[in-house]
Amino acid sequence: MMASNTATMGNLPSGIGICTTIPDILYLPELIFGGLVWILVACTLVVPANPQGWVMFVSVFCFTMTFIWVVVFACGVHHNRGTWATVDVAYHGIAAFFYLSASVALAKVTLEMKNEIDSRNYKLDISAVVFSYVATFLYFIHTILSAIRWKSF
Repeated sequence: MMASNTATMGNLPSGIGICTTIPDILYLPELIFGGLVWILVACTLVVPANPQGWVMFVSVFCFTMTFIWVVVFACGVHHNRGTWATVDVAYHGIAAFFYLSASVALAKVTLEMKNEIDSRNYKLDISAVVFSYVATFLYFIHTILSAIRWKSF
């Protein structure tokens, strides 16, 4: 019998299994799109500061927490699998909610910039809005798939 690094839907992965199991395969796209939102918003003129500040907080927070989450799973630190599965669902649900609120705020700010002369910031913000909604979708799908896995414990 061969040992396998992949996990079934009822198990939490560890090691290289996070790159081969659903929903954990979504970590990499979450990091990529979240990082792109972070970079694009950081490149723009921050006007108005409050909604853009919220978008920056969400993108930096989710990027950092997702990276930490990947490291925790990759190192196999999660011993009580039921508790970790619950926290996994909760984190991804919160991240999806945060990203949705940040995406809406960013889209509103971007629409208000439409008639301004500086088209560079407008184009960067449009890209950030698109990537923000993609990140929202990824976190939402990850939440649903993590909830299905959590229910199987």
